[in-house]
Amino acid sequence: MPSEKITSESESRSSREGREVTEVRERRQAPAQLDRASQREGRRLPVRSDRTPHDEAPPACLSGDPTCAPTERILEPEVRRHHRRKRKLLEFTHSSTRATMLMLAAAVAALVIENTPVLPYFAEFWHTFDIGISLGDFAPHLSLEHFINDFLMAIFFLLVGLEIKFEMTAGELKNPRKALLPILGAAGGAIVPALVYTAVNVGSGFEQGWGVPMANDIAFCLGILALLGSRIPAGLRSFLSTLTIADDIIAIMVIAVFYTANLDVTWLAGGLGLFAVLIVFNRLHIYDLLPYIVVGLGMWVCFLMSGVHATIAGVLLALAIPARSQVKLDRAPGWFAARARRADDRYDPGEPDIVQKEYLSEVAEIGRVSRLSIPPITRLDHRLHIPVYFFILPLFAFSNASVVLTGMDLLSIVTNPVTIGVFCGLLFGKPLGIFLATWLTVKLKLSDLPQGVNWGHIGGVSVLGGVGFTMAIFVTNLAFVDPNMIAMAKAAILAASLIAGIAGFFILRAVTDEEDEEPVR
Repeated sequence: MPSEKITSESESRSSREGREVTEVRERRQAPAQLDRASQREGRRLPVRSDRTPHDEAPPACLSGDPTCAPTERILEPEVRRHHRRKRKLLEFTHSSTRATMLMLAAAVAALVIENTPVLPYFAEFWHTFDIGISLGDFAPHLSLEHFINDFLMAIFFLLVGLEIKFEMTAGELKNPRKALLPILGAAGGAIVPALVYTAVNVGSGFEQGWGVPMANDIAFCLGILALLGSRIPAGLRSFLSTLTIADDIIAIMVIAVFYTANLDVTWLAGGLGLFAVLIVFNRLHIYDLLPYIVVGLGMWVCFLMSGVHATIAGVLLALAIPARSQVKLDRAPGWFAARARRADDRYDPGEPDIVQKEYLSEVAEIGRVSRLSIPPITRLDHRLHIPVYFFILPLFAFSNASVVLTGMDLLSIVTNPVTIGVFCGLLFGKPLGIFLATWLTVKLKLSDLPQGVNWGHIGGVSVLGGVGFTMAIFVTNLAFVDPNMIAMAKAAILAASLIAGIAGFFILRAVTDEEDEEPVR
């Protein structure tokens, strides 16, 4: 019968593919077994006569990974130069140090332009230039400033959410004992600066700014740490990464709970309903990113209209995106090897590329399964890295870091309780909170210091925690309405972040230099 014929053909095809996979595995295992046997007998392995030094070259750099080998021998000669330029661009844009320098340059440029008499309308431009659409009576519009702070920064929070989910799935946050140290350190680094600010501003009428010195800047902290290169222990990088992510989680919760105005329950319910749809997508094993992005945009609109800050939608969207591959990765190498052999069998060197139908079909199938092998969370993270760190964050710094200093009384700025509270909270409260919480956690034997990390390292990282910048400025815009208070808070953030960044760098450099000078015993 037809159904029996189809079944037998599919079984035959499956058995053929199974035999090919088995043959490939046997061929792959045989050299390894021969190597081990020859090593046991103390003999040198014979060099294969059909292998040339050219064949020993590492695989071509086609993945877009800036760390892969530069060999491009399978590319056509005329396109190799193009791929080399692309690889150099990827290497440039995957540097946290360069991203940090770009954000700092944007902030300095904004500060200079804001205080240049030739350009008096710089700040007004961000408030008056509108972006929107008109569909009949429905005509939503956002100022350029709100578009950056509410929409583009939601994409930044989406990337933060992806980092949080990675840490929860495969990073430090997966191991409760190892995660406890940076989590409690982040908690101490949030509570102490908030108490410092509150103590300074009791009765001033500006108590709502307590959330400003709580937040630190993950990009700046990691960028400064990257300047020290390989001298920094891997455990310290992991500790700082997890600490800043835990700090971001605390900041997100503070924004959602304490900096929400005019709450509209209907819109909020709609946003939570769409989040539930995203969770259903995840449970149904939908791995295509497009449905998540479309529903995520709807959720962003609902949160924007509800009064809850719209950037929360980015974090919730990230938590719903699958972190697993669609392919059984343990079986993938054998399948790829078998498929590559089939493609090689179908290649006809005497025919033009465009008529190699069977060969191109096999290659296309390999490409399709390769894409399926990459988890959606990894694909999205890779796509967002460059636009977030090299466009969105510098643009945010350029539009929000400006402080008008001309015509202001310096003494009134320095003595203002908001300035004092933010400055002292970041520069003194943040390091003190991180260090004390970490010290208590270790002394109470709740967790241990990472391997290779000493208290000098923890002290340097604690000082780096005082680099608030992006997140602190973001919370400032939510906490204050008075432009003068916003300007003073921003001035304190910039000053404290600059001092904390420089001090933390030199402390860590001094600690690592002392370790390098210690004699080997």
